Parts: sequence; structure tokens; C-alpha cells
Amino acid sequence: VQLVESGGGLVQPGGSLRLSCAASGFTFSGYYMSWYRQTPGKERELVAGIGSNGGTTTYADSVKGRFTISRDNAKNTVYLQMNSLKPEDTAVYYCAAKYFRGSYNPEEYDYWGQGTQVTVSS
Repeated sequence: VQLVESGGGLVQPGGSLRLSCAASGFTFSGYYMSWYRQTPGKERELVAGIGSNGGTTTYADSVKGRFTISRDNAKNTVYLQMNSLKPEDTAVYYCAAKYFRGSYNPEEYDYWGQGTQVTVSS
């Protein structure tokens, strides 16, 4: 099983990034997918989640209206489009997979990627 994130980097405030997470080794279409983020000394925070067929999404209040989660089950990939980025969005972003139903509890997720760094700074 692998979840491989890509697309992170350094961006100026107000800019955009698109993160991708490519999955392999499990039946991607049967899993709820989420993006979490973490900064040093803080707990991992749920950023966005999407149901197995893409029909339901959820977002942290801090990113609503700026971030969009989507998935392509044919490509076994989940995306996070991040617009109007702020310095407080700086973190390591992780994708995570949970069988069937989503959860706010990171301990309930089955698989995790290695993370990709997003830095928002001028």
C-alpha cells in the first residue's frame, strides 16, 4: 500500500497550489480520503475529506471557500486545490485513507502518505 503526495512547495501569500495524492495497493474507490496538515508541536488537523464516490465533502472552517478537495477514482488520485493561501496554511500536508466512512479522528485512518511541505511566505 502506498499513498504518495506531491505538489507542495513555497508560495507567496495569496497564491495557489494543487496537491496530489496517488494511491496504490488497495481498492481506492472504496475508501474515504482526507487531507490533514501538521505543524511542529501541534496535533494533526483535518483539512478536508471526500467520500468514496466524491459525492460528499467536508472542510475545516479555516479553509472553507479557499480549498477544494476532489478525486479521480479512475486514476486512484485525490487532489487538494489550495487558493488564497495564507502564512497560517504553512504545514506538512498528508493524505490519508479510511475504509468506507470518514472520520475526524486521525487514529481511525488505515493508510497515510509521507507528507508534502507547503510553505506560504513572502
